[in-house]
Amino acid sequence: MADSWNTDAGEAVYRSRDAVKNMRIRVRIERVTSIAALSQHHQQQALSQEERGDIELETLTSQGQTGDNEEEQVVGWQEKLFSQYEMELFQNEAACQTPLDRQYHTEVKALSKAKGRRNHRIFTYTDHDRYTACLPFHQLQHSTDVLTTTKSSPTFLSERITSIRHRRQERRTMDSSIPKSKIVNWEPTEEFVKNRHVVNNAMQTMHIMGDLGPPGRLGQKENEYLLVTIKADGSGTVIIKPDFNKGKEPYRVVTEGEKREVWRLTVENVSPVMQPEEKERELNMYKDLYVRHKEYLNSLVGQDFEMPPLGILRYVINGEIVSAKGFEYDNLYIHFFMEMPNNWSSLPFQALSGVTHTCRAKTLGKENVAFFSFPFSFEAFYMSEKESEDSVLQWPVIYFKVLSLDSWQRYRTEGYGYLLFPAIPGKHTITCHTWRPLQTGTVSALRRFFIGGSPELEELSYVRIPGTFKGDRLSRFGFCTETTGSVTFNLHCIQQARAFVDAAMLKKRRQKVFDQLGGFSQQGAVCNILEAFQRARKKMQEARESLPRDLISATSQPQIKSSALL
Repeated sequence: MADSWNTDAGEAVYRSRDAVKNMRIRVRIERVTSIAALSQHHQQQALSQEERGDIELETLTSQGQTGDNEEEQVVGWQEKLFSQYEMELFQNEAACQTPLDRQYHTEVKALSKAKGRRNHRIFTYTDHDRYTACLPFHQLQHSTDVLTTTKSSPTFLSERITSIRHRRQERRTMDSSIPKSKIVNWEPTEEFVKNRHVVNNAMQTMHIMGDLGPPGRLGQKENEYLLVTIKADGSGTVIIKPDFNKGKEPYRVVTEGEKREVWRLTVENVSPVMQPEEKERELNMYKDLYVRHKEYLNSLVGQDFEMPPLGILRYVINGEIVSAKGFEYDNLYIHFFMEMPNNWSSLPFQALSGVTHTCRAKTLGKENVAFFSFPFSFEAFYMSEKESEDSVLQWPVIYFKVLSLDSWQRYRTEGYGYLLFPAIPGKHTITCHTWRPLQTGTVSALRRFFIGGSPELEELSYVRIPGTFKGDRLSRFGFCTETTGSVTFNLHCIQQARAFVDAAMLKKRRQKVFDQLGGFSQQGAVCNILEAFQRARKKMQEARESLPRDLISATSQPQIKSSALL
């Protein structure tokens, strides 16, 4: 018998575009204990005796016997079904204290004058009922225990959620025990965590209850058991616990007391299906709504789209310093600034430099990674004064240096690097490797470790090509450096010019704007070839190092002999 029960009594979350008031749920309870079995046995005996003519069926079966053992009701969202206890309570007008109680008093009197209520054991508590807020906790928790065949200890998360489920809505923005200057609370109390770290969404709740008392003793509060809980919010989210059976075995509900009754619970979704005409009408309504919203946005933006002046290329970059890894010390921060080449300009109020926050590194694998996620934005304009075949478009450069800060507020230079603005618009993820000047000797290493400080570049553009350099060749012979870590950037680049949208003058504009871009692309192609050659060379060196030494010496001896002969 235990294998025929559905033990998955967890909650299910649904998403619906339709109004929640159209939801219909069919709830069926049926007693499966010995009392029901005995009554069925009596009915079978009565049928057999009736066939023999010994006794009539009406003398042994009562009209309310079937209703005591099973009941089925179709319940809508926030539909009120009165229990036997509420029917007796709201009969007396003196017990009504609130306007809702008086409304229930009117409805109960109307039901008494009519044929009566259609339910006997299944009733509901809506979101407006005062019983919903003060429902005993053991009844809320009891349904989770009785719907499963095995006892399981609640998890840490479930205990915390249970404890803050009915907390008060009003909250102060900041605890009075914490000074206003202390924004981060490093030692939060349990009450502080409950009030700050859990989002209390405004959801309406509805409980479908069951009066599982013995026949003739309905209307007692201790016999009320929670069958189904339904929650819904204004965004179309519906949470049901337990979930619909969907063809699975029914749930099991076990009552408390000396006579532990076992009931079978079935939950089904019987909401009316939308007709094809209604679906099409709703789809057209959504389309009309989207069109109206688009027109509203267009009215806010206007018809005059901002365009740069004629012959000017506008470059907008929205970037992010994602992370830095591979550096020697912790507590890193990055100082960066933009360099504008010739014929490039920026807005007067545009900041050309910036400093990130200090970030503590986190160990990922074998490396320490500092995640900055520091955003920056930059806008520049390019205008060519003289167009010639020899001119090459120079893109702006981002120079940066990575520094570390210790507990004594001393900083060390960890590395220098640069980033060239991408020539192609779109999204780019670029990793820039860094280096730093190196002083040989033990004294410089001790100075760097104990008192901080390290050799620095007076001109940060020396990382690439100094702005004051006018020669053909730049020699760094004798300058000792050390490879450090790398910094990762995310860049979103936008290029805007009249030549991009002017279809009549498109070819002509390309000759003025894209010829220089083409020259730069040729230069970039050469750089790409050199980088590919360096990568291939590095792979060959790694493959050579992985070979046995005997094999390397054997392959290298004929070359030495041949060179000696030459």
